[in-house]
Amino acid sequence: MRDHASQPGSDDSRSGSNPYQNSTQYQNSAHGQNYAQQGNPYQGSSYQRNPYADPNPSSSRKNRRKAERAAKRAARKAGRSRAGAGTGRKWTAVVAMALVFGLVAGTVTYGVNAIANRIHPIETTADNRSSGTADSGNKGSGSKDSGSGNSGKDTISSTTEGTGSSDTSSSSASSGASGTAEGTVADVAANCMPSLVTISTMSVEEMQSFFGGSQKYQVQGAGSGVIIGQNDTELLIATNNHVVSGATSLSVGFIDETVVEAAIKGTDADNDLAVVAVQTSDIPEDTQKQLKVATIGSSDELALGDQIVAIGNALGYGQSVTAGYVSAKNRTLELSDGTNTFTSTDLIQIDAAINSGNSGGALFNMKGELVGINEAKSSSTSSGATVDNMGYAIPIDKAEPILEQLMTEETKIAYSEDEQGYLGITAANVTSEYSQMYDMPEGVGITSVVSGGPAEQGGLQKGDIITKIAGTTVSDFDDLQNELRYHKSGETIEITYERADNGTYKENTANVTLGTKDVLSSTNARNNGNN
Repeated sequence: MRDHASQPGSDDSRSGSNPYQNSTQYQNSAHGQNYAQQGNPYQGSSYQRNPYADPNPSSSRKNRRKAERAAKRAARKAGRSRAGAGTGRKWTAVVAMALVFGLVAGTVTYGVNAIANRIHPIETTADNRSSGTADSGNKGSGSKDSGSGNSGKDTISSTTEGTGSSDTSSSSASSGASGTAEGTVADVAANCMPSLVTISTMSVEEMQSFFGGSQKYQVQGAGSGVIIGQNDTELLIATNNHVVSGATSLSVGFIDETVVEAAIKGTDADNDLAVVAVQTSDIPEDTQKQLKVATIGSSDELALGDQIVAIGNALGYGQSVTAGYVSAKNRTLELSDGTNTFTSTDLIQIDAAINSGNSGGALFNMKGELVGINEAKSSSTSSGATVDNMGYAIPIDKAEPILEQLMTEETKIAYSEDEQGYLGITAANVTSEYSQMYDMPEGVGITSVVSGGPAEQGGLQKGDIITKIAGTTVSDFDDLQNELRYHKSGETIEITYERADNGTYKENTANVTLGTKDVLSSTNARNNGNN
């Protein structure tokens, strides 16, 4: 430090005193008070943060910034909390209003329905298309009786329980592929296969012998059927008339390949339909549990292009599944079973494969409902051209009332040749061609009657055309002979016939008591028979 010398000529210099003791200049100078009294100048307010005492002077700034950021975050959180609380209150209000609105609307709707039902009550009725019946047709099939099974009402049932169960359903159609939902082809096949049966027949045909005369041959046939109902003692199966016509014996095969003898319950040659009955006492219990009565659908609801599934005993190999589409409706077809020709109308045309043995099988929609009975296929045209993928089925809406009637008929028991009755006539077939050509009804034309025989005694005469035997339509001599097998000699039956009156044929009936077989003098060829 520099020495502070007094200025020449001053009083201090003249007095010779210590300049530091009496000088007010230094005590009150800009340098502050006396150092001894003042103390450490770095302790002043402007030097609180001594750079030497705090080697990291920026740390305080960082702390301040952290504090400021923390304060801002806290402020934002507080804002969000207030906003969330506001949103929650809004949603609570919305939910509360919705609940109130729903409660009011539900109350009003219930009240309106209650008033409407009181004014116009709704009645619930059973529909055989979608529900089973509570009649004997739905009873368990484990009965030990062996009667004809006509004690109860027979209807086409849609129960899907095993036929051996006593709890067969009387409510709506079954679930799965046989409910309201459509399934795949595999679903339909799996659910409907238990309703299908194979039908095997044996029949006798007469053929001209190489050495002259005629000779009888046993002929085996194959067809299909679908289970449509049951009564107290029988399982009832729908098929085509041409499958069972002329059969001397019938057998039915079920899903587990069990084979049981069957009998014809009723036939309708005009519509090519028949019902076959199997005694439930003949069906093993394990087999009964696997069987199912088909659910009946509506063929009228089918539209062109709808997918369908056909199941049947194709070529006699066993059940097979084919699928296709509805190609056309209301088709008319002239059909031949190899012996006779007949016309079938209102048919469903499909492109699913239908082959020999499929006749009498089932046509299902994709809900697993029965919509048709498969009948025939077109194999060629009149010009000889080959035809593919043209099959035909009888629509279920047409078949159902006919089948229900056939189900109520008495099951037919075939008698041996020695026991069965006869008419005592010779006859020739009046085919559809002759009918159109000569304006005659189709049937069995009497060419002669045995003198004093049952037919003559009953009032029949030459020229009459027999159309029905005991209510069953006969279109040719084979049908007549086959029907007489179910009537014993000595039994009186009603014969329906047409007789010409001034060139116009009129329908008549005659009650004929059948004679014994040994009265017949001979048996002629197919188109010139004697019975």
